[in-house]
Amino acid sequence: MADERKVGLYICSAFGIGEAVDCEKLKEDLAGQENVALVKVMENLCTKAGVEEVKKDIAENGLNAVVIGASSPRYHTELFRFDKHVMLDRVNLREQVAWMHEAGDINTYNMALDYMKMGLAKVNVMEYPEPLELDINETVMVVGGGVAGMNAAIAASKADYHVILVEKEDKLGGFYNKLYKTTPFGEPYLDLQPNRSEELIAEVKSDKNIQVLLNTTIKKTDGAPGMYDITAEHKGSNIEFQVGAIVQATGWKPYDANKLGHLGYGEMKNVVTNIELEEMAKNGVIKKPSDDSNIKTVVFVQCAGSRDENHLPYCSGFCCMTSLKQSLYVREKYPDARIFVIYKDMRTPAQYESFYKRVQAADNIFLTKGEIANIAENENGEITVDVDDTLIGENISISADLVVLATGMVPSTKVEENGNGQAADEAELEDGKKAAAGAEAGAQILQLTYRQGTDLPTLKYGFPDSHYICFPYETRRTGVYAAGTVRAPMDIMTAKNDAYGAALKAIQIIENAKQGQAVHPRSGDTSFPDFFLQRCTQCKRCTEECPFGTLDEDAKGTPKPNPTRCRRCGICMGACPERIISFKNYSVRMISNMIKSIYVPTEEDDGEATPRILCFMCENDAYPSLDTIAKSRAQITPNIRIIPVRCLGSVNTSWIADSLSAGFDGVILFGCKYGDDYQCHFIHGSMLANKRMENVQEKLKQLVLEPERVELHMLAIDEYHKLPDIINNFAETIDEVGPNPYKEM
Repeated sequence: MADERKVGLYICSAFGIGEAVDCEKLKEDLAGQENVALVKVMENLCTKAGVEEVKKDIAENGLNAVVIGASSPRYHTELFRFDKHVMLDRVNLREQVAWMHEAGDINTYNMALDYMKMGLAKVNVMEYPEPLELDINETVMVVGGGVAGMNAAIAASKADYHVILVEKEDKLGGFYNKLYKTTPFGEPYLDLQPNRSEELIAEVKSDKNIQVLLNTTIKKTDGAPGMYDITAEHKGSNIEFQVGAIVQATGWKPYDANKLGHLGYGEMKNVVTNIELEEMAKNGVIKKPSDDSNIKTVVFVQCAGSRDENHLPYCSGFCCMTSLKQSLYVREKYPDARIFVIYKDMRTPAQYESFYKRVQAADNIFLTKGEIANIAENENGEITVDVDDTLIGENISISADLVVLATGMVPSTKVEENGNGQAADEAELEDGKKAAAGAEAGAQILQLTYRQGTDLPTLKYGFPDSHYICFPYETRRTGVYAAGTVRAPMDIMTAKNDAYGAALKAIQIIENAKQGQAVHPRSGDTSFPDFFLQRCTQCKRCTEECPFGTLDEDAKGTPKPNPTRCRRCGICMGACPERIISFKNYSVRMISNMIKSIYVPTEEDDGEATPRILCFMCENDAYPSLDTIAKSRAQITPNIRIIPVRCLGSVNTSWIADSLSAGFDGVILFGCKYGDDYQCHFIHGSMLANKRMENVQEKLKQLVLEPERVELHMLAIDEYHKLPDIINNFAETIDEVGPNPYKEM
């Protein structure tokens, strides 16, 4: 430590804590601990007056570290703020001690004493994480000049940020330019709206904060948030510039209707797509493609290739509204034409239901749920559409002049595969490396120099959708935000709103980077990983396991940090077998000190060797779950000691091995769920922890210890009610297994 640590310990006696434990005895037992300069019991600790008293003590006694033993650190976060060079730890005496254990019991007291000692052990080695001072660029780059891209640029500009808008075509607008009319944008949601793309384009071009680069593609994106160095090809020449954040709004492309031969496309001239019909309407001519004659009957086939495992397994969201809109195009041109819309499910969310009802009530427009059984063409070019399982309970056949297939959206990041199952234009990275599996194979839009891939990692179906529950726009590339139809299927209004959100996130990362702070989910954290590279063995675990592409590596495999990409999860710390990665306020040494501070009873001490269980609990779902169940005063074993961790993926297996070697009878870990139905807050930290348990089991064998002594559990935050039973059942298992033989050593 650079300074002589002088610690003040503060114990709250309110909220039932004073009734549960003897606070004065606690004060006496803590007074002689290492570096403790002051111990106080306060009834008003969690008030402004109480905090002012603590601040006074800090000034008068020269305290540079404070441990607050009171409510959960998830409460009163704004209240307990001290000078930045005063180390602080919040010890949970209310929820995890007073509310979940028997008042006055010696085991409850021992738990409170251990938790205070753990807090002391933590601040004794903690250092203040000075924010990085970097030269941050405040320009936002928006890639893609469609609806989402233009609105994102306007939103950032209105917040007084400079924007560089990059568009590969020679004109802004994207698919918006190709629309004849649009679905309703506002009350009463009944009438089609004129296409206002030219107005939006004019607004962008006249904005002094927005620099538009047409005929431009990205050749390389190097660097990190706040300092991305961009190389682009602009009208045949390379240009270079720097930006602070990136919004990717590169849009979509229609699903290849040539794959829909079973619906007649490519084989029957009068079978067209919704995109082709839109083009007809835009040109003012809706006629039969086969002979340019007028239309008497048209059939709209919904989900043409969508919600189909053989084509697009998802719903594209916009197709139903588009077909309803286009049915009015036909009505406008041919008032007496018969119009049929055959759907699997009609999806017109929110206010769009009013528009659906308007079309449903129109003359000669028939809508029915049904399955397309067959589409056939006779020698006269007349098309027969057979529909089964209709709402009227009968199969029907429709003779049509025109069939319109409602094809879905494919994100621009999706690259078609060749016959070998590889991306047709798979990109080569530097040194001949291929794009990692985390990125859409072969995507070449942003051309990131990240070792984990050239572009944004995608989730399902090739969409780089939000990688966080309840946090749209966030991707696994910090500082790069997806917006609009490249992120997820959506209509124009949704894309516009999406653009605003992504622009604000881009601004947020710029402002946080200026202050050296992380963004979600540890927003405001100024710590960053420090690498003691002299002991690095180039095993590449940290670079490979980081979910965010934070780390690049040199030719030997030595990690090359990019601090502003970092989310501060600590997964790299958990991955490192040499324990060379640490944060100033979260490290292997710190947690090890906390573990060592816990009293492990032996048979000689209390006659029966009371079990001691160590618990590592993720701060994102598991720890809040315990706080929640504590409100109901649920009881858990008093033999457990809980250490909150940033992510289960940050748990270094050495902590588990060292704990068992030191005599702990069992170790239980709780993290976020992972998989298709839920998500770890740091993408795959829980999954990595589960994988690392193989190493733990191997260590148990080496120590000749039972495998039952270590358990790992994944919980969603709404499964908080399961926690007491899981913990208590584990305690019973440990009782059955018996004391750890290393306890006596």
